[in-house]
Amino acid sequence: MIAYLSGVVREVRDSSAVIVAGGVGYEVQCPAGTLGKLVVGQTAELSTRFVVREDAQLLFGFSDADSLKLFDLVTGVSGVGPKLGLSLLSAMPVSALAQGLMAGDAKLLSSVSGVGKKTAERLVLELQNKVPEHLAAAGVPAGARATPVSSTAGRDAIEALLALGFREAQVRGVVAELLGADPTQSADALIRKGLGRLR
Repeated sequence: MIAYLSGVVREVRDSSAVIVAGGVGYEVQCPAGTLGKLVVGQTAELSTRFVVREDAQLLFGFSDADSLKLFDLVTGVSGVGPKLGLSLLSAMPVSALAQGLMAGDAKLLSSVSGVGKKTAERLVLELQNKVPEHLAAAGVPAGARATPVSSTAGRDAIEALLALGFREAQVRGVVAELLGADPTQSADALIRKGLGRLR
């Protein structure tokens, strides 16, 4: 099993990246938050999960161990495959997803593309008491709480960044992370910081 990958970023795509390690280019499927941190030409270190299916062999990569842990938890639920797991992690920061699961917020989960009401309810039922509490604070400074993108400033920032041509999943992930660190930020601040992460 491939558990870790370190190499130079050759290409960043819509939902994956090509990492060159030992002269071999690995295509790694990544959530938006991880893709937003990858820079072509720079070295990346990813925690990975290798999934073998009848029709494909897929490598999934994460910039931190908490993202991988939550990915393993949600994909352990019946009916939730790795692609849907990535969608959940791309739609919101780890902390917001963990909080949603712990709070039993099926409505939040079903707002993610591809996650139906029954799947959201199954995720809550099976994981509500299994999510480690530290994941709810992953990447969030003490005293700050991760916030799904529901504020006016967040929505305005997303619209502005999308108008500049950035990918929607990546934009939503970055803005959600920024709001999680400081929910009081203005749209201008979110756009400026978002550009810094997305470029």
